[in-house]
Amino acid sequence: MKSYCLEVTGDFACFTRPEMKVERVSYDVITPSAARAVFEAVLWKPAIRWRIRKIEVLKPIRWISLRRNEVGAVVPVGSVKSAMNKGTGDLALYIEDERQQRAGLFLRDVAYRLHADLEVLPTAGANNPPAKFREMFERRAGKGQCVNQPYLGCREFACDFRLAGGDQAAAPIDESRDLGWMLHDMDFSNLADPKPRFFRAELKGGVLAVPSAESPEVRG
Repeated sequence: MKSYCLEVTGDFACFTRPEMKVERVSYDVITPSAARAVFEAVLWKPAIRWRIRKIEVLKPIRWISLRRNEVGAVVPVGSVKSAMNKGTGDLALYIEDERQQRAGLFLRDVAYRLHADLEVLPTAGANNPPAKFREMFERRAGKGQCVNQPYLGCREFACDFRLAGGDQAAAPIDESRDLGWMLHDMDFSNLADPKPRFFRAELKGGVLAVPSAESPEVRG
């Protein structure tokens, strides 16, 4: 495995706490699963896996409270299946009828350095050597290219990113705090019923160390 570092910045971010049922309230720091999604937005292939190892917080943790419009429904799965079988059907979703106003507590003016290992899975085969994926990621990240625009928790909170090298001038914030139980990632062992897994997060000198998914620190 080879390690890479992406520096990401954004005006707003929301890494929603799952215990909040109605209003959106963000974790204090980006979650490992959201950090993984940033790397996957640059390069994702079935033969590779990104493992987040460390998150550095580069700007003070600041909050903003906003009220915004959201859609409170989705097109029913049954309607989609029926339309696929019949070749016709009503799949429209009328936003005016489903619009809801919700308050949210979001992060603002955020910046992180995300450290991750690029793991090539055994299923990659001989035609997909590790060097192939490394060169693909380095080329894409170096040019600022991505498969889809990376975002910070919610799609409307797009972020900028760059491949961080030896010019990491910005030091992490000088802050330590117990962040409590944080979402590590989803366990997709059972694709029909993925389960969330959590770990006890602690910010030390602006750095959040992320245990591996196999660690006993990560619990379902």
